[in-house]
Amino acid sequence: MTMHDDQVDVTAEIVAALIREQFPQWSGKAIRPLASTGTVNAIFRIGEDLSARFPLRLTDADEALAVLEREARASAELAQVSRIPVPEPVALGVPGAGYPMPWSVQTWLPGTVVFDADPSGSDVFAEDLAAFIAALRAVDTRGRIFNGDNRGGVLDRHDDWMAECFQESEGLLDVPRLRQLWSHFRELPRTGADVMSHGDLIPGNVLVMGDRLSGVLDTGGFGPADPALDLVSAWHLLQPGPREVLRRALDCDDLEWERGKAWAFEQAVGVVWYYAESNPTMSAMGRQTLDRILESMK
Repeated sequence: MTMHDDQVDVTAEIVAALIREQFPQWSGKAIRPLASTGTVNAIFRIGEDLSARFPLRLTDADEALAVLEREARASAELAQVSRIPVPEPVALGVPGAGYPMPWSVQTWLPGTVVFDADPSGSDVFAEDLAAFIAALRAVDTRGRIFNGDNRGGVLDRHDDWMAECFQESEGLLDVPRLRQLWSHFRELPRTGADVMSHGDLIPGNVLVMGDRLSGVLDTGGFGPADPALDLVSAWHLLQPGPREVLRRALDCDDLEWERGKAWAFEQAVGVVWYYAESNPTMSAMGRQTLDRILESMK
């Protein structure tokens, strides 16, 4: 089952043809599709040291290229400042071989995604995560501010989306309770200036080796946002004890902590219903995050 109505099919045969046509220096490398919980790109491994990412949703090729170029710049910037390994951009491909959009190639990172591991009870993992977030926050924004896309700006601008989510979640979640929580979250004031943020610290984007953070994926969203945005990781990735370790390490005040909870809530409510049938792992992540948030508010 596809995740999106406008999803584009990508096969290993298509990828092999694109490689032969556009990057013949890699044509002898094995091409392997990766089982992934990702919702934006299909991922293929090229040999042992590269991965290729193919946007899943059909869009204008020029617009898609602009997005990939922006993501490559963001990923390269983050790679220069991160204390944790992150993928680095290698090349951009163009449409061909039956695939209608541009695509990207990055370096491959070893490790296990958190969806397939469980470091949520580890204080050391929480400390690693806090150090990663702190390093990003320390990067100069160079006058840049949040660009208005997705999460990371003003909470109440998501009212329309949340209304749709609540309607679609009838029969799946305790919608009256969730509406009540959103009425609280949407009023939380914004006080801190934008800082540089990863923007999507969910289990599928975080790699571990044992209980140590070993890498962070999907870095194309690196940019300025609400300082609370990367605190979604506290709710997506951690149990209560390690969650407090992360909070202390980042010296979060009550308002910043609550806004981080609000951004995690906004994301979790959306993924539960949207991926209920097409991506059960993502949907289950949303439920777990909501359970953690609700438990914290008793």
